[in-house]
Amino acid sequence: MPQINIAMVQDTLGMFAFLAVELTFLFLLISYVVGILQEYIPPSKIQSILSGKNGKGYFLAGLLGAITPFCSCSTIPFLKGLLRAKAGFGTMMVFLFASPLLNPIIIGLFAVTFGLQVTVFYFTIAMGVSVIAGYTLEKIGFEKYVKSEAYIEPESKGCSSACRGKTQDSKWKRIWDTTWVDFKKVMPYLIGGIALGSLIYGFMPTEFVAKIASKENPLAIPIAAVIGIPLYIRAEAVIPLSAALAAKGMGLGAVMALIIGSAGASLTEVILLKSIFKNTMIVAFLTVILSMAISAGYLYSIFF
Repeated sequence: MPQINIAMVQDTLGMFAFLAVELTFLFLLISYVVGILQEYIPPSKIQSILSGKNGKGYFLAGLLGAITPFCSCSTIPFLKGLLRAKAGFGTMMVFLFASPLLNPIIIGLFAVTFGLQVTVFYFTIAMGVSVIAGYTLEKIGFEKYVKSEAYIEPESKGCSSACRGKTQDSKWKRIWDTTWVDFKKVMPYLIGGIALGSLIYGFMPTEFVAKIASKENPLAIPIAAVIGIPLYIRAEAVIPLSAALAAKGMGLGAVMALIIGSAGASLTEVILLKSIFKNTMIVAFLTVILSMAISAGYLYSIFF
């Protein structure tokens, strides 16, 4: 028994160190790239592309999410950039839902592991629910639950307005200063979320997950969806893990629910979103992900 506990502690610490380094690097890199894009693409252009008029912007936002290889946490800095570019609220939410679920890594692994038919089913559900949810949240006025400070460009230090634009070096430095200010704001949320996710990763065995989400359990699909959210699972790991759980007896509908729950949201992402959204919006976000996971699980069980 002590050996098992030591192994769990080692897994927890190893996951914490890995995620802390990886997500810090990803957040800084993506924030910096977004900053560069904002230098060359005017906010009016982004606002026009993601305007949502005639439904076009919603599908463009979903496609943008599908081609960006972001996990649930690394989507956040891109979302901040869209907020500051005054993109449509509904289209931003479509991107937030679709990006971690439809990134090229997940789609590719899905096709290899489960086949083309299941991949098309998964893509259709994730894209469809993302678009419908983004459109609905905008129409019922949930934009008011975005914190006002999320729209504000952080003041960069180290380069006054008089020196801006004089050299290329000053431009890159200004973008980095803004990126670093953003990172310092979310760092407590990031570390806290990583710590919680790592503890769950280290101390919740896959055998336990498979047992309570077996085919014989009528509540297996909602249980798998709920379990998936606190489990921070990278896109590269969620498909192989799901295949392993299916081999241990987990129903394939529950596997689908687990994939969507774990890839679509995580404790780390929810904690990071608290720096952008009010609690009502956080609840709405989780409700959409859980509803998507559960409905996909039951539909998969019916049709496959």
